[in-house]
Amino acid sequence: MDDHIKVAGKLLIVATLLLLLAGCSSSNDDLRNYISNVLSRPPGPIEPIPEIREAESFSYNPQGLRDPFARQQQEVAETGTVGDGPRPDPDRRKEFLERFPLDTLEMVGTLGQQNEVWGLVQDTDGVVHRVSEGNYLGQNHGRIAAVLPDRIILVELLPDGGGGWLEREATVQLSDADNS
Repeated sequence: MDDHIKVAGKLLIVATLLLLLAGCSSSNDDLRNYISNVLSRPPGPIEPIPEIREAESFSYNPQGLRDPFARQQQEVAETGTVGDGPRPDPDRRKEFLERFPLDTLEMVGTLGQQNEVWGLVQDTDGVVHRVSEGNYLGQNHGRIAAVLPDRIILVELLPDGGGGWLEREATVQLSDADNS
């Protein structure tokens, strides 16, 4: 049955090609007549080139206007809000785990000795790092506020869009070893 379908398909393709070739081999008299008719017509008038208007010149004088690139300084002068509230310390040396997005870091356990508790955080390369309260994680200036047996609680600083900063709590949960 499949062989009959294949043969019928091949015959259909051959018949289509023969019809196309037959159409190409017919006389091109109509085309030749049309071309000679078009060439025998007198050329029409050419439209003149449109007149180009000169653009009106404008001289920008920024005297007395605010600098569009200094939005933050202007708002501070007017409202005094940008300087208020939390903001990252630009002079603080970045810690190693701040180069990773927070969602790529994984808490794999805790260590404790006397009154001190450390969280164990695994980076994307599989290296385990010991962290404690006050260390930084993630790319949003996340400072560790607490290390608990099942999670690490951070306070991140995010830009508010107006030159200031907002605090947001984030967590890194202990990974479930059964899912590995």
